[in-house]
Amino acid sequence: MAFVSNGTTILDAGAFSVNLGSMVHIKTLTASSSANLSFVHGSSSVVFNSTYPIYIFKFSNIHLADNNGEWGVNYTTDGTNYNVSKTSTYYYANHKEDDSGTALAYTDSRDSGGNTGIDELAADVGADADQSTSGQLMIFNPSSTTFVKHYIATTSYAHADDYIINTYIGGYGNTTSAITGVRFSAVSGNIDSGTIKLYGLKDS
Repeated sequence: MAFVSNGTTILDAGAFSVNLGSMVHIKTLTASSSANLSFVHGSSSVVFNSTYPIYIFKFSNIHLADNNGEWGVNYTTDGTNYNVSKTSTYYYANHKEDDSGTALAYTDSRDSGGNTGIDELAADVGADADQSTSGQLMIFNPSSTTFVKHYIATTSYAHADDYIINTYIGGYGNTTSAITGVRFSAVSGNIDSGTIKLYGLKDS
């Protein structure tokens, strides 16, 4: 007897007949005038340990309360203090809505060199009703107690001056302690709305 879902045979004669995928959804958080959105291992069904070698956060339509706001991330090793030292790079491409300007540049004012505060993923984000930020953050082996914790982030967002901006950030949390949680927040003000989904990526 076969098990069929939406016209696709999933299980037939005791064997799986399709690839069920290597990305496993763990948790979704939805903002509603929220100070931050935090994913902490062992809290509210969050898994963020050695279960998966790579974790991926996908954020969608993050709308900030403050115009020209900054959206960023920080990490914790104890579940309470978000103050991991970070070293990162930050470059971007942009294109103005009216086609009057473009750029591709490195921004040293947005990178981190031993910074323990928020690591910016998007800067000068617009707060118009139709403006938001979307993207993803990947963290590699956060539970390692040998190596620093590498991460890569990309974002696409509407700048307050009507640019589309695409950022590329790479860095590491400079700690050999296991990172047990990740917090997304604005540098100032709340997150009006938007969702963040956490996935674990299986070993091949």
